[in-house]
Amino acid sequence: MTKIAFVGAGSVVFTQGLLADLFALELGPVHIALHDIDPERLDTAAAAASYIARERGVVPRITTHLERRAALDGADFVINIVQVGMNAATHVDFEIPARYGIRQTIGDTLGVGGVFRALRTFPVLRELAKDIAEVCPDAWLLNYTNPMVMNVWYLKALGVRNVVGLCHSVYWTMQGLSELVGVPYEDVSYLAAGVNHQSWVLRFERGSENLYDRLDAAIAADPELRRRVRVDMYRRLGCYPTETSEHSAEYVPWYLGHTSEIERLRLPIGAYLDIVADNLASYEHTRDALNAGDPVDVEPTMEYAPQIIHSIVTNTSRTIYANLPNTGGLIANLQAEGVVEVPCLVDGSGLQPVAVGELPAQCAALNRSYLSVAELVVRAAIQQDPRAIRQAVMVDPATAAALPVEQIWELCDAMVLAHRNYLDPPLRAALR
Repeated sequence: MTKIAFVGAGSVVFTQGLLADLFALELGPVHIALHDIDPERLDTAAAAASYIARERGVVPRITTHLERRAALDGADFVINIVQVGMNAATHVDFEIPARYGIRQTIGDTLGVGGVFRALRTFPVLRELAKDIAEVCPDAWLLNYTNPMVMNVWYLKALGVRNVVGLCHSVYWTMQGLSELVGVPYEDVSYLAAGVNHQSWVLRFERGSENLYDRLDAAIAADPELRRRVRVDMYRRLGCYPTETSEHSAEYVPWYLGHTSEIERLRLPIGAYLDIVADNLASYEHTRDALNAGDPVDVEPTMEYAPQIIHSIVTNTSRTIYANLPNTGGLIANLQAEGVVEVPCLVDGSGLQPVAVGELPAQCAALNRSYLSVAELVVRAAIQQDPRAIRQAVMVDPATAAALPVEQIWELCDAMVLAHRNYLDPPLRAALR
């Protein structure tokens, strides 16, 4: 029986989507072990799992665990979807930087929000890594928790053997681009590579046709397209970025620090807070519907974790995109120790990343800047060095474009104070 443990299963909406995909696949006998520290959310996740199983006509074993180690014991796959601090911590990530004039849209990958989301997640990941080493050392850890690069980098530094970061941005970007140029997705071939939330579409074709030519024509014909950040970046850099405009704006110094650019590109400041509110409303709707015995609408997600599990369990070959250490120079002109996003072949032997060579120099330059921030955050945690936190925020492109260094340090002091209950004790120091 294949055992799949969900860590942070109380993220019910996401758990539902993953389970809907899993239960639609031929996996044989499956044990779904759900873990969360919130009893109500855990009960809701279990009710959702049972409901989806009935709807899909499968009979998995479903267990619930408030204690993580029991959920992990003997697991073949561990899906990590924890969000440490939940909604209250996310509001802090936006509200305190805003007092200093920092504008954020999503705040979960780079910038002040991304740095402190990582730092409050790392202690939980450290305990997760310890449990995996002791009760399921050969399990595949499939991480969805952001910030992806920092979390995977940290987990690998802790010695987790089979850790991979998963994100849907490449897949949905290519779906959107295919629609934009009027070519069915099934007819498109493409190659993308870079870092999570800032990969680049290196090749976009149908047979011998370069579909970038169609994209250029669509952009030239539609002024509204030119008001998207990632279209603006594509026009200037020559490669289309694989994440939304709201995300992409946060990883470069050109947009969020300028009111004129925010207006030109209609950037939604604080957009993630609306997503947080929507997620909470969706959770409450699902909880209430399940308690009342009402039907719950669960759509498939096309996420990579169920596909990876299916490929490994059944030895079915497929290609997915994943975030892995840049071992052996998967991307030759990015940091060797960094975590990169590349295509991977997956089958019964596991994941085999595909080396893509060098990125265009301008794209690699932005990725190296991104990885430098991540490196300093991981160093702060590994070496328990509070100064490295400030240095990470100092070199973050969007923050450095908005604040002088003294205010960056003051902002970091305020964030450390606000998140002190989540941070390792040596990192709680205020520095001047």
